[in-house]
Amino acid sequence: MNTFSHWNEEGRPKMVDISLKEITTRVAIAQSTISLSNELFVAIENGLIKKGDPLQVAQIAGIMAAKKTADIIPMCHPIMLQGSDFTFNYQKTDNGYDLIIQATVKCSEKTGVEMEALTAVSIAALTFYDMCKAVDKTMIIKETFLVQKKGGKSGDFFREL
Repeated sequence: MNTFSHWNEEGRPKMVDISLKEITTRVAIAQSTISLSNELFVAIENGLIKKGDPLQVAQIAGIMAAKKTADIIPMCHPIMLQGSDFTFNYQKTDNGYDLIIQATVKCSEKTGVEMEALTAVSIAALTFYDMCKAVDKTMIIKETFLVQKKGGKSGDFFREL
């Protein structure tokens, strides 16, 4: 007997059948961090990024990515999102700044939104990099992880930060 839910009896990939699951309210929060230079931070604060405001564009890209997650992650179910929002916070470090990006994604569905939240922050981080690479090619997209999940059969999850 196969214990992996995404494999069929012949050992090949399958999409899990969620047809009998209950619809519940689901919320997921994911986080990604980007390190950046002092020079880039000052350029952003002074509106000197030639492509525009990197946080606004990153947020729009993240929202779009959350909505398209099932198109790029093979075993994700297409779900109707009811909300997606972001926070961006800079923290001073010894070498410059860290930008902490968090995405909150919500729905009422038969399956969760963890992958949508993780995809949202990942694409937001990549978009931020793209917007700012002319000023700072030393940026590092660091850890990306699930912060919180609420709803569903497996219960709630909360990571201590």
